[in-house]
Amino acid sequence: MNNLPLHPAIVHLPLGIAFVMPVLLALVLLWIWRDRFTVRAWIPAVVLQAILVGSAFVALETGEDQEERVEKVVPESAIEVHEERAEVFAWLGGATLVAVALIPVFGNRKPRGLAATLALALSLGAVGQGLLVGHSGGRLVYEYGAANAYLPDAKAAAAPGPAAGSHGDDD
Repeated sequence: MNNLPLHPAIVHLPLGIAFVMPVLLALVLLWIWRDRFTVRAWIPAVVLQAILVGSAFVALETGEDQEERVEKVVPESAIEVHEERAEVFAWLGGATLVAVALIPVFGNRKPRGLAATLALALSLGAVGQGLLVGHSGGRLVYEYGAANAYLPDAKAAAAPGPAAGSHGDDD
């Protein structure tokens, strides 16, 4: 049976979608301003944002499932930073989904444009938060050796702190 963790495979989906959403929402906003908005143009935005939110919460759950094992090799404080950032990302994605879902509810351009502008702003916030989540996750793996928790003898492979050579050397 495969002993590899599911979390790293899941987390990339919401992060990838987060980078696509501002572009898609900017196009929706442009179509609204030009009076060319149709529900057909809006459907991909709401579907992708819903996938982002769903996969973000699945990523949170898989991270929590694997937390105890990774705590054997990574300081709990580093895991908590990553977890808190991921929670903000997921809830920011949920707020964006609400704003995206409201776009077609409004019948004329001005309130529809305001909903799209709010969705765009929230999606840009999600990109920033996604960068923070990804950075803290990368630190867990590459500085603290979180992947060592999945080696046959995890305690022997434990990394006591940031990896050697991570002191700003560029050689």
